[in-house]
Amino acid sequence: MSAPEVLVVGDCMLDVYLEGEVHRISPEAPVPVLRMQRRSPRAGGASNVALNLASLGCPCTLASLVGADAAGQCLEQLLAHPQIERHWVRCPLLPTTQKIRMVSQRQQLLRIDIEERAPAPAVEALMSLVRDLLPTHRTLLLSDYGKGALSDSAALLADARRAGCRTLVDPKNPDLGAYRGAWLLKPNLAELRAAVGDWVDEAQLCRKLQTLQAALDLEHLLVTRGPQGMSLYSRGGPCLHVPAQAREVYDVSGAGDTVLAALAFFLSRGDSLEDAVRAANRAAGIVVGKFGTATLTLAELGVMEGAVK
Repeated sequence: MSAPEVLVVGDCMLDVYLEGEVHRISPEAPVPVLRMQRRSPRAGGASNVALNLASLGCPCTLASLVGADAAGQCLEQLLAHPQIERHWVRCPLLPTTQKIRMVSQRQQLLRIDIEERAPAPAVEALMSLVRDLLPTHRTLLLSDYGKGALSDSAALLADARRAGCRTLVDPKNPDLGAYRGAWLLKPNLAELRAAVGDWVDEAQLCRKLQTLQAALDLEHLLVTRGPQGMSLYSRGGPCLHVPAQAREVYDVSGAGDTVLAALAFFLSRGDSLEDAVRAANRAAGIVVGKFGTATLTLAELGVMEGAVK
């Protein structure tokens, strides 16, 4: 494995799928009875970003918080990939974040979330760890799921700029000022509306985004629009609209993780940002056709394998 140039930091979580069949309603309450047939644990959040990079053949470093529990051990096993270099801050008082989904015929019946806000000392320890890692990496990916690992994202972005790292951010904080100075910010439509309010047409949206880019010193905004694809707004440049790849959608869980990983991969091997966005759009179209949190390969993207530049 070559030395990783991509550093992934953010909220790691364990996605658990309890799959089975429903044939009757409980006599105790008007709820379906799931007869469980299999349990499928998968890496979610920032750990899914790292696994997507590894699946594409891109070495990466992953830094995050993990609890000293069975869920944390399971997550470590899922991330035991030769292309992933892991750096954990273990917090005995913090349960590893879990999203447990009960599923029948690929339809979610119920989701159970196990999570607590990361304590300040653990976040400080993670930030100290990441600052030591920044000088040896060219690209920093921030995967923010609002669980607390990136509660000090503004300071981390300032450190990354001083270290010369290009930073790509998948945001969750409705105050996008927390990501000031990012090279690329990737909100979805709901996250963008929460930050800048609604708009009546594309012209008004462009004006809002120009104001936002100037205020937060953002070079690029990549807005993911679900069935409408993606739109790239670059400061001082034209807007690029990429339509979604038409396919049947099974599950959008983790699609944003795949987009972030694909962007970093294609940029790392020397592709232009516009080509990286097109490739990330194709990647999103593939993973939403899979069940649950998923990864993809270069072969699925129709890309020749080769070393990352």
